[in-house]
Amino acid sequence: MTKLFIGNLSWSTTDNSLRAFFEQVGTVESARVVMDKMTGKSRGFGFVEMPNAEEAQKAVADLNERDLDGRNIRVSEALPEGERPRRTFNNDRGGDRGGFNRGGDHNDRGGNWN
Repeated sequence: MTKLFIGNLSWSTTDNSLRAFFEQVGTVESARVVMDKMTGKSRGFGFVEMPNAEEAQKAVADLNERDLDGRNIRVSEALPEGERPRRTFNNDRGGDRGGFNRGGDHNDRGGNWN
């Protein structure tokens, strides 16, 4: 079983239209457009599983950059979960991000406060 990552999907692409598109090149075990849990709208990417490795490679070669529902999709073999880069959410990008109390004496407000 080969799992493919499909990126740059149109908001209107459904599981069924994704499956039909990939069935042009071979047997599709499953096709899923990833939906946002809060809004119920597409997140713009999905996954297709194909049981035949040769057909999956044909899908990558033939369908990458092809138009599906008005968008040129990106097709590549999905990385196993352990090999994907971890996303961090601490926003630690370094440097002074500004905001309150950026240094200096608390009485140093740019004016004469005596």
